Amino acid sequence: MANDLPNPCSRDRNFNEFTIFSYHEIAEKSETLDSTYAVSAANFEAQMKWLIDEGYHFIKIDDIINARKHNTPLPSNAVLITFDDGYQSVYDNAFPILKKYQIPTVIALVGSWLQATDKVDFDGHLIDRSKFLSQNEIKEMIASGLVEVGSHSYFLHRGVLGNSQGNMEPAATTRQWLPEKAAYEDDKNYQQRVYEDLKTNNDFLKKYVGQRPRVMVWPYGEYNTDVRKIAENLAMPIGLTLDDGSNTAITPLWGLRRILVTQKMLNTDMGLNMWERNKNYTDGGLTTKAMHIDLDYIYDPNPEQLNKNLSELLERIKRVNANTVYLQAFADPDANGAANFVYFPNRHVPVRSDLFNRVAWQIKTRTQVTRVYAWMPMIAWELPPDNPAANDKVVTLQVDQKHLNMGYPRLSPFSPKARKVIREVYEDLAKFSVIDGILFHDDVTLSDYEDDSEMARAQYKKWGLKASIEDIRNDRSEFLQWTRHKTAFLDDFAMELAQIVNDYRPGIKTARNLYAQVALNKDAQEWYAQSLSESIQRYDYTAIMAMPYMEKADDAGAFYNQLVSNIKDQECGLDRTVFELQTVNWRNNSEPISPQELSLTIQHLYDLGVNHIAYYPDDLYHNNPNADLMKQAFAKKAIRMYPFNAGGVSPKK
Repeated sequence: MANDLPNPCSRDRNFNEFTIFSYHEIAEKSETLDSTYAVSAANFEAQMKWLIDEGYHFIKIDDIINARKHNTPLPSNAVLITFDDGYQSVYDNAFPILKKYQIPTVIALVGSWLQATDKVDFDGHLIDRSKFLSQNEIKEMIASGLVEVGSHSYFLHRGVLGNSQGNMEPAATTRQWLPEKAAYEDDKNYQQRVYEDLKTNNDFLKKYVGQRPRVMVWPYGEYNTDVRKIAENLAMPIGLTLDDGSNTAITPLWGLRRILVTQKMLNTDMGLNMWERNKNYTDGGLTTKAMHIDLDYIYDPNPEQLNKNLSELLERIKRVNANTVYLQAFADPDANGAANFVYFPNRHVPVRSDLFNRVAWQIKTRTQVTRVYAWMPMIAWELPPDNPAANDKVVTLQVDQKHLNMGYPRLSPFSPKARKVIREVYEDLAKFSVIDGILFHDDVTLSDYEDDSEMARAQYKKWGLKASIEDIRNDRSEFLQWTRHKTAFLDDFAMELAQIVNDYRPGIKTARNLYAQVALNKDAQEWYAQSLSESIQRYDYTAIMAMPYMEKADDAGAFYNQLVSNIKDQECGLDRTVFELQTVNWRNNSEPISPQELSLTIQHLYDLGVNHIAYYPDDLYHNNPNADLMKQAFAKKAIRMYPFNAGGVSPKK
């Protein structure tokens, strides 16, 4: 299984170069601080023996560096073993096994825990210092030649105040809320705090055990571009994360992935997990079961009512048993289709309430959901009048009122001023929010009568086209070129925004809403500047709005059948497409779709081979859709990954 080919629909089609396992305590369940990530000594030895018997080869950090810098080949089926936190049980129970089989390893150490004389502040709990490695034990393991010390920070293995509502979030990646200033930590102070912490730990470890670390093991697996650059500047070019999966030749040294070993993991599960992750399905084999949630329904200016609403939402998410949430990050109180407000701190758009991060964090830490996406407009913004880009809007040359009209105001994507504002809004979202992905709204579109602004005309000239839309429309060849250029331009901008977010939240997934007609009608790209094939290839997920009542379909069953058939014809179509179902009929006074109909639709789509399903909207106050029936409907499709949860790790650990 270790040599199986990667899935052809993987975003990373390179062959597996090596796999890293992340262990914590090696002890019996009754003796552990957190049994979830503990492995007994007997099971640890059995796992090491199994890897050896199955033809895996243990490597060390030097081997990885030499492979990258000098093209020195790694052995086949290469595996690196690591231990986080520096538990004393690693010396008692793992080290004898490491010596027995001559297995090299990296042990990540937290300086403030080692320096404690009596009690260790272990994520808010006072733990005896004896639970962690002693100075002499660490030195003995280093002297064996098998153990390399890595930094796990000095005092970043903890939560800091992540917002004014009191949520504690990972210290290495959170711009902490400062109550005394009623403000967030600025970039300069944030970066200085992390720099001083990592430098303090490096200096401490050099003095304490005689080895200055060159490996940074990020607490909770949380890191971003800022902190990884700080680590590199402190001579730690190797960064170990908890991003799921094996490592290929293009995985950067500063962001090496690790498979987190849990207490329930059996010997053969190790092989299954490596095999499944080497194939690297989109999103690790996760079958999407998504709730698309309006934060407007949760927000209330009364804090007491807001807390009640949030509690009800969390309970509802648990009842539905969804694994993904698309969470609204903007507000459109005048319902004209463009965002007037957002729910996170930023430089340009008024903040309705600093609520998004709180809700996203609560969903990630208090429910079973493994991925929270920020649902965001790309160009549908109404900026304050004094913003320099406020009037740089899409101009629609509408000559036929029966023709497609997007119907809501948008900033012109061809305006440099507008693009700058949008980039900075996305950057601020990423700085102040814990998210796993971006869901781009359905505004990533321009009709075949858009955009006729001066900025757009200038861009058309750069493409070698006529400047006037009327002239372009009168030349079929230019019209088709114009359509392709606009489609690519919009998708390019979406990818640019995703990369900005990824700098702060590495490993995010991208999804975009797509109109169903783009998958049903061969001419629809001309109408929307959207392409099914290009969307499937460029985004991790295409969330197709599979809404027959909105599309005025005569036969809902035939509508779904044709949609699935056309998507199946696309390379990786079903692997990368989410079918987003409507739960109300907006064309009939927002009448709810019956739960029986919704359940039968989901079953029908699963029978057709669909993997990913979402629904919108979710009305928790009227239980629409019915939470228990949705749970039953979702349960009819198994998650393709093996029983191993590689979701985000929070300071609860």
